[in-house]
Amino acid sequence: MTQSAETQMISGPTGALEVLAEYPDEPCGTVAVLCHPHPLYGGSLSNKVVHTLAAGLRDLGIATVRFNFRGVERSEGVYDEGRGEQDDLRAVLEWARRECPAKIHWLGGFSFGAYVALSVCDTDISQLITVAPPVNLFTIQPEHPLPCPWLLIQGEADDIVPASAVSQWLVDNDLHPQSEFIPAAGHFFHGRLNLLRRVLAEHLTCD
Repeated sequence: MTQSAETQMISGPTGALEVLAEYPDEPCGTVAVLCHPHPLYGGSLSNKVVHTLAAGLRDLGIATVRFNFRGVERSEGVYDEGRGEQDDLRAVLEWARRECPAKIHWLGGFSFGAYVALSVCDTDISQLITVAPPVNLFTIQPEHPLPCPWLLIQGEADDIVPASAVSQWLVDNDLHPQSEFIPAAGHFFHGRLNLLRRVLAEHLTCD
């Protein structure tokens, strides 16, 4: 499938934010905004898990928007422990709703990005995708019930966000996402990115 990509700077809460929008050749009318892992530990829009999420979604005809949180690469500002990053995401969502040719909007994130996505998800989102939500590192209290379908993907061999912690968090908060726990997959899905992409194809469709 032929695809096009466009990188630009948009206005954010504390300065410019770097955004990468990628469009499939045959878009289905949906755009997904994706959030990267922790800014202080090398997280950026080029993270391979986020890149795989974006590629898998574009296989389904979904346009994707990745961006760098404040203080990462060309994005201005400084890390704000997840608070300001939620405002960054809201600014990117507002931009995507205005600029991207789509009627349906999805939201996703990996690790720290999953925490931010869960914190911001609202009734304007039609699908939520979280990979390795860091429930052992951040207090995550999503809206209950969430206002949209939710796909949660977790590596069973994750040594940063243990699968057991995620399972217990779901029970404790009475949350029931569509869940896929991938055997032998660590936090960064080394050698298992193809399985991550397969899960997207098996569970998601673009109407």
